Amino acid sequence: MARGEDVWFDEEAGPLVRPYAVTGGRTRSVQAELDLVTMIVISRRRAEPGSLDPEYELILALCQIPTSVAEISAKLNLPLGVVKVLIGDLIERRLLIFRAALTPDNEVLQKVLNGIRKL
Repeated sequence: MARGEDVWFDEEAGPLVRPYAVTGGRTRSVQAELDLVTMIVISRRRAEPGSLDPEYELILALCQIPTSVAEISAKLNLPLGVVKVLIGDLIERRLLIFRAALTPDNEVLQKVLNGIRKL
C-alpha cells in the first residue's frame, strides 16, 4: 500500500461506512413519534425499482409484516438513530406506515406490579 493511502475496509469485516453517512449526516427523524416499540409496516404504495438505496430496500423487505423500530435496528445492525431517520424518510414518501404503541398509564402499571408481588 502506498504511503498516505487511506484504508476504507477491513478484510474480515468488509467495507466500513460510518452509519451517519447513510443518512447524509442527519441525526433526527422527521417523524418525532417514532420510538423503540413503534410498529412499522409497508404501505400499498410501491417505489420505482432501483430508485432506493440498499438500506431503504432492506427496511421495506423487513416491514412486509408489522415490525418494531427496535427490531429493524437490530436486524440491520445500525444505530437506532440512523434507522429512525431512514424510516422517517420512507414514511414521508408514503412507502411505510406506522402505529405508535399504546402505553398504559402509571395506575395500570402499578396494579400489574401489585398483582405480581402477590404471586
